[in-house]
Amino acid sequence: MSPRLARWNVRCLPPIPVGQARPASQQPRSPRRWSQHVTDTSDALDLEPGVFRKTTARAVAESLKRSADRSRRRKADSFRSAMSMLTFYLNRAGKNLSDDRRQVLEAAKIELRTIYGRAGGRRPELRRSAGVRSA
Repeated sequence: MSPRLARWNVRCLPPIPVGQARPASQQPRSPRRWSQHVTDTSDALDLEPGVFRKTTARAVAESLKRSADRSRRRKADSFRSAMSMLTFYLNRAGKNLSDDRRQVLEAAKIELRTIYGRAGGRRPELRRSAGVRSA
């Protein structure tokens, strides 16, 4: 939506009394898409086009690995950059992802760990022991 059109939408809404908020259904929509901006401009990595639309978890993971290994914009190691971009996409897509798509992308996390030779989850030295607390 253009800024000009956004201003028009705000002007067309009825005035509200001072001290009251508009219902969410009447809130003017922001023309910005900040998550798309982050995906395009972040220093995480340069993604191949359509990486999250690939049909298998292995294909998604391999594409993320290629992108992370090639990228010169990333600040962390390639595994962390690839995993963070996948997690970012999963979190931002939220309710808009179908169950099948979410399942493929969650499986891509496991594939990514396998490709990089990482065990699942956190490193053992960072994991808390069950019932044992340090002083």
